[in-house]
Amino acid sequence: MNNNFDLERFQQEVINGSEQSRWASTVFPALMRKVYIWMALALSITGLTAYGVANSPAILSMIYTNRLLFFGLLIAEVALVWIVSASINKLSLTTATLLYVLYSVLNGVTLAFIFLVYTAESITSTFFITAGTFAAMAAVGYFTKSDLSSIGKYLFMALIGLIIATIVSLFLHSSMLNMIISYVGVLIFVGLTAYDTQKIKKMLMAADSMDEGAQKIALMGALSLYLDFINLFLYLLRILGNNRN
Repeated sequence: MNNNFDLERFQQEVINGSEQSRWASTVFPALMRKVYIWMALALSITGLTAYGVANSPAILSMIYTNRLLFFGLLIAEVALVWIVSASINKLSLTTATLLYVLYSVLNGVTLAFIFLVYTAESITSTFFITAGTFAAMAAVGYFTKSDLSSIGKYLFMALIGLIIATIVSLFLHSSMLNMIISYVGVLIFVGLTAYDTQKIKKMLMAADSMDEGAQKIALMGALSLYLDFINLFLYLLRILGNNRN
């Protein structure tokens, strides 16, 4: 029997354990708060921008009577998401944050149409339904012990199918197909909310400090959840929203 006791090693293990405990109790929750603060900021900017544009006849006319400008804005949105996602390691945190804010503004501009198509009451009620659904699924993703990685793969494949079906529906003009797409879209983004939440949690727990790299991860997490929320809201609005007559 070995009675040798390595005191120095034991002390180092205690110190390391204390540091990990401090990280779990302070830094990790701070990074998760950043995720939701950045997400809430983007949602607020998008909502205010959409409402402001919807109440400006001159801006509305300029955007929605000029197809080149409208599709240019859509392309710019896609390009911004791609740039931030692909170059996040090269960008400074300040630059990435500014691009994130710019994206939320552009998204608000292109989403202004919902105030022209749907009643304010149905937009408001759908927003709160979306918020409740999103919160419930985010909680599932955060607290579940099950690994959602395999589910995420199927959700992304389903998302590709959804995009293809949406493009096809633009040519078919089928109300039945549009309704099916809306329900499938809700299911996909409900699942992605849980999946992305778990993925963000794992990535932030693996970070070893609250440095710029960890905050970039939090920013990308906020972007993912923001996109989940917006898409879930739009698909629910297609189902629950009341059209203006």
